[in-house]
Amino acid sequence: MYYSIQETLKISEKLPPSPYVAVMTVDEWQREKDSFDMGIDLDMNLSEIYGTKAEVNYDSLTGTFSIPDRNDLSKDYHEFAFALDEKGIVFIDDSGYANGLIEFIRRTKRWRAPSIERFLYDFLEQVVKSDLRLMERFERELDDQEGLILSETSPDCMSLVNRIRGDVRDLRVHYAQLIDFSQELEENENGFFSDENIRYFHMFTNRVERLYNLASYLRDYTEQLGDIYHLQLEAKQNRIMTVLTVVSTIFMPLTLITGWFGMNFRYMPELESPWAYPIVIVVSVLIIVFSLIYFRKKKLL
Repeated sequence: MYYSIQETLKISEKLPPSPYVAVMTVDEWQREKDSFDMGIDLDMNLSEIYGTKAEVNYDSLTGTFSIPDRNDLSKDYHEFAFALDEKGIVFIDDSGYANGLIEFIRRTKRWRAPSIERFLYDFLEQVVKSDLRLMERFERELDDQEGLILSETSPDCMSLVNRIRGDVRDLRVHYAQLIDFSQELEENENGFFSDENIRYFHMFTNRVERLYNLASYLRDYTEQLGDIYHLQLEAKQNRIMTVLTVVSTIFMPLTLITGWFGMNFRYMPELESPWAYPIVIVVSVLIIVFSLIYFRKKKLL
């Protein structure tokens, strides 16, 4: 698929004059790469893409995209490659993801000053367009989980916090790669871009840096929630241990009385007294009541 960068993206049946955008499969690229005259031998294996990056060559700029699925960050990433020079950019993608982004730009964007730089800015914007709302959703979910942790109403609340921590970690790595990618474009080592349009890459870098900082904040927030959760567990365990200690302390004198009268020595006058048993019961009850009142005043119960 070929597009001419005009006031809007115009579909073309053949390679149009510059500036242009092309989207090809790996097989199509292998057959037609010589027609782009980029002076590179880019052997593509899309299964070996491990990140978003850009590499400067003698007369071209090549690289890869590895984009997390925002609907489910645990799924496989959208991965494709590209090759770029001053005439245009070629995306090599078997999945159709890149073409979907380009088609959205074709339907929704109209440019007063069309250029390859402006197209790249809009393309990169599509990669992160919904991320601010995603971060806001994560923050709301974490706020809800904080309330559940403090109220101790959900024993399994940390599972969601841990999932968000993993998602934010992946996004943070993705943003770091995008920042490096955009800065590589901004360097303009090969002079492919006009000085006036370099500002687009600077704008994008600033936006991704804000997302990176927000992801870092959310990562720290999840760690704080983990600390709060463990403090709550420790406090709960301490309360349980306090109750067990109080119960043990209350029954210590009762155990002493039981052991005392369980010795069964021959000359124990209490055993012959008809009031001995009721007196022991009353004394035991008084000990329990006194202990409960004492520990309640000490706020141990």
